[in-house]
Amino acid sequence: MAALCVLLTAACWYDYRKKKIPNYLIMAMILAGVPWRFLEEGPWAAVQFVLQVILIGGLLYPLFKIGAIGAGDVKLFGVVAGYLPFEKILIFLFVSLLIAAIISLVKLWQNKNFRERLHYLAEYFAGVLKSGNWQLYLENGKESPEIRLCLSGPALLSLLLYLGGIY
Repeated sequence: MAALCVLLTAACWYDYRKKKIPNYLIMAMILAGVPWRFLEEGPWAAVQFVLQVILIGGLLYPLFKIGAIGAGDVKLFGVVAGYLPFEKILIFLFVSLLIAAIISLVKLWQNKNFRERLHYLAEYFAGVLKSGNWQLYLENGKESPEIRLCLSGPALLSLLLYLGGIY
């Protein structure tokens, strides 16, 4: 778990500075996680690690396809889920997204654009319902920098809460 924390911290640094999580950090997390689970719990745990990564990545992939989260976030959540006991994964995701929602609300308050963003969200859902197809969630075809949220930080905070025994 220490290796995960170090690598996840590095992922946060890249995500907040470069707006991207390098694939080699994701691979390093996997290459540290599979043997760790194998040594701690046996061969089935290593297989379970890979299955959890694939499951969470697959569940979050539709959010990537509509532009709600980045590809790096999908991979990152999947890999971190591989380190956790299966029964803690949903709690980890919930806490991560709760932290992200709180950060989003603070950003909306700071930018004084809560009403504007809520209006855009309502228009987005109305467009999806009208067309019957999911669309990219982007503002005028471009993502504004002030609305972008790095999810690696909330993932790290959620993991630290798990390691601290909060959940």
